[in-house]
Amino acid sequence: MLYGICQGGSVTVAKKEKTEKQLQDEERIETETRAIIEKIKNGDDRAYSRLIKLYHNQVASLAFKMVGDYDEAADITQDVFVKTSRNIWRYDESKKFYTWLYRITINAAIDYKRKHKRHNHESIERINSKVDNKFATPELSFQRGQIRRYIDEATRGLNDKQRSAFILRDVDGHNISDVADTMNMPVATVRWYLHRARAKVKKDLLKKCPHLLLAFGFK
Repeated sequence: MLYGICQGGSVTVAKKEKTEKQLQDEERIETETRAIIEKIKNGDDRAYSRLIKLYHNQVASLAFKMVGDYDEAADITQDVFVKTSRNIWRYDESKKFYTWLYRITINAAIDYKRKHKRHNHESIERINSKVDNKFATPELSFQRGQIRRYIDEATRGLNDKQRSAFILRDVDGHNISDVADTMNMPVATVRWYLHRARAKVKKDLLKKCPHLLLAFGFK
């Protein structure tokens, strides 16, 4: 389960950790990315299409988590890759490429929301579709799904920086230093936004679904 809702008798929001395979896949993709960027800089016109194919799903997923609408996420994704193509020369190769690309994506999503001034979509992507099935029953799975929906709703009340930190760290499971690179701020600052985000999510859960928390034995 992505979120540990209770610890020591109180409600908490627990971070998601990546598996060893996920970390290995990221390293492989990063190596492939560097080779593609080298080809782009050497004038290979087909290389950028490979870069888009490699990162399209990740960008679209992050955009959707930020705005909660598939059509808007598609528009943002297109905008991100246009901006990436124009600014690829500015990428600092001493940093991980995905942190640079995710920064562009988050900024594009924030700009889109401000421009279109929309706030009320029915739902955002289910933060974690894989429910912990240990001892699961249909009723338990339903209740867990309800808690996830309340967490989804709570994230909409976060400001842009809190939401970005929460999604990157607790939803997608990136390590704190990569989140700091993506958000272009010190680790300590990211930790502060993350602390505030978790506190707000916890407060919202206690307010909106105390009966569900009690059903899981939480107080």
